[in-house]
Amino acid sequence: MGELTRPERLQIMLTGPELSALDDWRFSRRMPSRASAIRELLKRGLAAEGVVVANLETKSSDYGVLARSKLNPRKAR
Repeated sequence: MGELTRPERLQIMLTGPELSALDDWRFSRRMPSRASAIRELLKRGLAAEGVVVANLETKSSDYGVLARSKLNPRKAR
C-alpha cells in the first residue's frame, strides 16, 4: 500500500443529532465520505474565523512577484 497523503488521524465522537446533521449535509452535496465532509466543514469554519490553511502542495516559487520570461520560466525578467 502507498504512503498516505493524510498521515494524521483524528478521532471525534458525535451525538446522534450531530451525526445526522453531518450525513444530511454530506448527502445533499454528494460528498464521498464523512471524512471529506468533516474536512470541508473544518476548512469552511476556519475560513469564517479568518484562519488560512496552508496548501502543502503549493511551492514557494508559485508565489513569485516578478513575471517569468518565456525563455526561462524559472528566471524573472
